[in-house]
Formats: sequence, C-alpha cells, structure tokens
Amino acid sequence: MSSASSASSALLLAVNVLGVLVFLAAGWLLSHDRKKIHWQSVGILTVLNLVIAWILTSFSWGRAVVQGAAAGFNELVSVAWKGINFALSNWVGAEGVDPTPVNFIVSALLPILLVVPVFDILTYIGFLPWVITWIGRGLSFITRQPKFETFYSIEMMFLGNTEALAVSKLQVQKMSPARNVVIAMMSMSCVTASILAAYIQMVPAEFVLTAVPINCLNALIVTSLLYPVDVPPEEDVIVTYENDADSADGAGESEDDGGSAVETRDGAGSGGLGALAAKLMTRSPGRTGRPAKEPFFSFLGDSILGAGKLVLIITANVITFVALAALIDKILGAIWAPLSLESILGVVMYVPALLLGLDTSTSWEVSQLMGLKLVTNEFVAMGQIADAVTGYTRHHQAVLTVFLTSFANFGTLGMIIGCFKGLVDKERNDLVAKNVGRMLLSGILVSLLSAGIVGIFVW
Repeated sequence: MSSASSASSALLLAVNVLGVLVFLAAGWLLSHDRKKIHWQSVGILTVLNLVIAWILTSFSWGRAVVQGAAAGFNELVSVAWKGINFALSNWVGAEGVDPTPVNFIVSALLPILLVVPVFDILTYIGFLPWVITWIGRGLSFITRQPKFETFYSIEMMFLGNTEALAVSKLQVQKMSPARNVVIAMMSMSCVTASILAAYIQMVPAEFVLTAVPINCLNALIVTSLLYPVDVPPEEDVIVTYENDADSADGAGESEDDGGSAVETRDGAGSGGLGALAAKLMTRSPGRTGRPAKEPFFSFLGDSILGAGKLVLIITANVITFVALAALIDKILGAIWAPLSLESILGVVMYVPALLLGLDTSTSWEVSQLMGLKLVTNEFVAMGQIADAVTGYTRHHQAVLTVFLTSFANFGTLGMIIGCFKGLVDKERNDLVAKNVGRMLLSGILVSLLSAGIVGIFVW
C-alpha cells in the first residue's frame, strides 16, 4: 500500500470516528430534556457496543451466536406457516415455500397469530417474566438502564418490532406514557429474525448479522439521548398476569399480600425455576378457593383474538402511511418533476454519509440509497445493490449494509403507531403519536451510529 493511500485511509478512518461523535452529539442537541441524560449509561453502552462490533467483525464465533438465536425464531415462524397454509394454502406453502409468502401481510404479520399466543403462554406461566427479570437485572446492572428497556433491546433483536411489542403488551400497558414513547422509538431500529435469510441473499451476511445486535444496543443509547426518562425503583418492575390481577382486585388486602405481589413483579419469586414451578401449583394468598389467574383457555382465546385485531390495525396503518408518502411525492412532482421525498432525503443524508468515512462520490451514491430506504423500505434499497455490492470496498459494504439493515422508514411508523393503538389506552397512544418525528429521527440516528461503529473496524 502506498504512503498516499495509507494517508487517505487514515484520514477516512478519522472522519469515521468523528462521525460517531457527531451522531452522538446530534442526539444530545435534539434531546427532549438534556438535563435528564444519564451520561454514565450512555458511555457504558457506547463502549459495550464498540466491543461487540469488534467481536462480531473479527471473530466468526460471535456471528454464530446471533445466527443461532435467529435460527431458533425462524423455527417458530416455520410452524406458523403450517397454520397459515391450512387456512390460506395459496398464500404460502406449509414450509414457507411453494409458494413463498405472497405479500407483506403474510410474511411479516400473519406469523404474529402464533408468536403472540406462544409468548403470552410463557408470560401466563411466569417463565417469560422470570427471564426478563434476570436478563434485565444483568443488563441493567451493567448499563444502568431500566430492566424492561434493556430486555426489550434483546427481545426485539430476534422478534422484530411488532412481534416484540405484541408479546410485551402487559408491560407497556402498565408502564408510564413516557416509557411507552421510549419503547416506540426503540422499535424503529430492529428487524424480524424471520427475514434475515432474505437480506443475506442480497447483501453480505456477515454485516447483516453484525447489524442486528449493534442496532438494538444503539437504540438504548439514542433513546437515552433523545428522550431520557427517569424511572424510579418502584416503577422498574416486571409485570405478570398474576400480579396484574392482584393489583386490580386486591387493593384492600393485607400488607403481607401486597408484599408478595411486589416480590413476584421484581423477581418472579426467589429460588429460580424450582420456585417458579412451585408457584404454578399454588393459589393466591388470602383468596381461598379462587385461582390466581384467569382460566387458561379463556386467557388463550383472548390472546388469539388480540393478535388478530393487531394484524388488522397494523395493516390499515401501513397502507395509509405508505399511500400518504406516495401522495406527497405526487404533489412534489407536480411542483418540479425530479422532486420527491426520496430525493430530498438523499440530499439531507449526504453529510451523514460523508461522516461514515466514505469518499465524496461514494457518499452521494450511498445517500441516495439511504433516502430510498427511508421512503420505501430496506428490500427496495438492497435489491438495487444486490448485483454490485460484492464489488464495493469492504468498508463501503459494511457501512451501507449495516445502515440498510433496519426497519427505519415511513411504513414502520404506521406499523408501530398501529401496534400501540391496539395495545394501550388513549393517553399512552396519544403521547406516542405526538412523537412520530422523534421516532423517525431515532431510527435514522441508530442506523447511522451502527454503521459508523461497525465501519471503524472494517477497512
């Protein structure tokens, strides 16, 4: 390598590092309340993400961990295809092929009809709250973030935004409206594990799999900057169906009973799985003759019905948001033919693309793809580069693939707002709807920060 080439690479690396700092500064500058930002947590998360990016770009075993977890969720989705095929055989094959899912509703939404009840059952028996509590405690201790938010960042790594929200419905219903906004903003920055296989047919698999965990932790960083929320210890709890029932109809009971409920929320009982199994065999204290929870099949019926409503609500919102974006393009095109949301966002994204350590001409090409992805979706943008991406430099491949590997676009806004509309009350839903701009900004910043962090290690 010539000295001139080495100097150029060093300069681009310096610009890439500067870009990461600029993206963090943008989160601070556009913050809802800068005084509430917990800088210790932001610093810990940033260092943690740098370490993870280094491991995932340098060691094959790091990527294998993410790939294994994604494969597990794919197995669950493959079971869903059998049920969908039984009712709608011409929409998808029993194995997910012959035919492959015919449209977005089949590929992304109908599997919710199985995923939601499965995770609701795990919540009903107390296992999912137990997992959330202990993973949440570990991550919360390291990152100084609330327990549920830290677990949600891991949960959405494999489930995707609508699925992760759907299976967390009891938690979001009980959390404060401000924390619901945080969850909505985080949900802009994930993908569904079931479509990772489609991504890696178009762009380099190593960078797709690297982007997934990096995005999820960066979602915690960006939301901590853009919309910091103080969570007091009494609110930093994991809600279960059992203690939800306790809080609804046990307000007048003894001190002992109330303390028991708090223990369930915060630890799902002490003593691990043995205590969990024992808990399933007991009835609620102070309510002799009454089961602690709603009868299982009544509960399961409500879960299935809720999943069905959720699919319809999300579908309606996606159709409307995408159509509105197309209407805006029509209006802009009538003013001046080359004008569109895609072209405007492409110009806006040029400087951020430069800050990813790309040269000027490459930055322009990348910024246009960024604009295309934000207005349409990642599939459209990936499809445009599928035949050419292997000819790009490693750094170009890495930053572009990582940026594209997320659901951050206008259609996702509709999905998330629709999801909250079907899950929470008016107060929580209205606050989420008021922060649509921050949701989109969060998704863009997370994608840029992830691309910048991964780009540091790939040249």
